[in-house]
Amino acid sequence: MSGGAPTKLQVAAVPVGLIAYASLCHYSNSSERGHGWGAPLALAPFLGAGLGVIWRTGPRGGRPALAAALIAATALGIYFGWDALERNFGWIYLLQECGFYGLLALSFGRSLRRGATPLCTSLADRVHGPLSAAELRYTRVATTAWFVFFTVLVFLEIVLFCSIPLTAWSFFSYFCTLPLVLLMFIAEYAVRRRVLPQTRVAGLWATMRIYFARSA
Repeated sequence: MSGGAPTKLQVAAVPVGLIAYASLCHYSNSSERGHGWGAPLALAPFLGAGLGVIWRTGPRGGRPALAAALIAATALGIYFGWDALERNFGWIYLLQECGFYGLLALSFGRSLRRGATPLCTSLADRVHGPLSAAELRYTRVATTAWFVFFTVLVFLEIVLFCSIPLTAWSFFSYFCTLPLVLLMFIAEYAVRRRVLPQTRVAGLWATMRIYFARSA
């Protein structure tokens, strides 16, 4: 992405990719024929993130020796631990899901520290700032709500993983959590319209454009 906000096609590609990946992950968890794909699919996001770190460390960071050491350590770890990874790929999926939603919870939670700007406040200010005192209060409460939501989601992921079959947990994790996030967004939007009726409320598309532009 070259700078600026993403196009609608680029944003639309995100859920399409997520659905395709979720379907493959669930297949590997629910079908014996798909078990062979379990470890590679579970490791893929971690390897992608690792490549990003290596890229920033080596070609962009000017430390090629450290980048080479990271590559070697990763390759050796996968090679010698592959049997264990194949037997326990479900735990990697759990780590992946809890890591994703845990990072979201951490992002919202850290922005609530004294002296920091709540994440919802920052996004709302970029969409239709400057904010009024009522909007500042509301966006802080909204940030707290999202922090609690993602924290509870992580707790649910762990409890269900330890108490129900892997197939059932996989269905919940890959086909129920994102709809829950969408429902949370819709509920927050409805509350915002009720609490701040005079405020110009940005829609999902405007918010996503600001979020991805900021992330880029």
